[in-house]
Amino acid sequence: MQIVEEEDGGEMVTPGEVLGKASDLKPGRGAYVSPHNRTVYASLNGLRRILSPPPDAPDQRPTVEVTGRRANGAVPEPGSIVIARVTRVMARMASADIMCVGAKSMKEKFSGVIRQQDVRATEIDKVDMHSSFRPGDIVRALVLSLGDARAYYLSTAKNELGVLSAESAAGATMVPISWTEMQCPSTGQIEHRKVAKIGG
Repeated sequence: MQIVEEEDGGEMVTPGEVLGKASDLKPGRGAYVSPHNRTVYASLNGLRRILSPPPDAPDQRPTVEVTGRRANGAVPEPGSIVIARVTRVMARMASADIMCVGAKSMKEKFSGVIRQQDVRATEIDKVDMHSSFRPGDIVRALVLSLGDARAYYLSTAKNELGVLSAESAAGATMVPISWTEMQCPSTGQIEHRKVAKIGG
């Protein structure tokens, strides 16, 4: 591919910024297509580049990519599995700091939000956020999309997604005893969580 630069060598963009329509551009690194409106958005801070396709390529749409300021830094993308630490739990959502994308640790800070409807796949209307997560919990989640306020929408609505590690009120690392409960090994107290299923 040949790089076709913008007039000033590339335009700085931020996460969630519109890069163009999917009918005109293909998303490359640092970009993704929203399935709702077929619009291409940036998924990180960086420089926008337009890459022209080879002359013999069947798809003649140029590719748009966003090159971050820090090369090789892991960036959450829709469809990525991430590890995050819960920072705040509210009635309808929980906030979290994304720490890893797959096996790669983050070089930049990204925030995530787990909404009530994305906690589990069944009985969504009965989800109690405070019985699903607590601040400090380490969770495995799926990136759905870039949401509002520069935060990624995350989902734990699969068996293998949810709380991986949590501390009890006594400060001990709890042991999962079911998909909805974890137990403190020191006191025996049981706390509710949306537990990630590990292994088979």
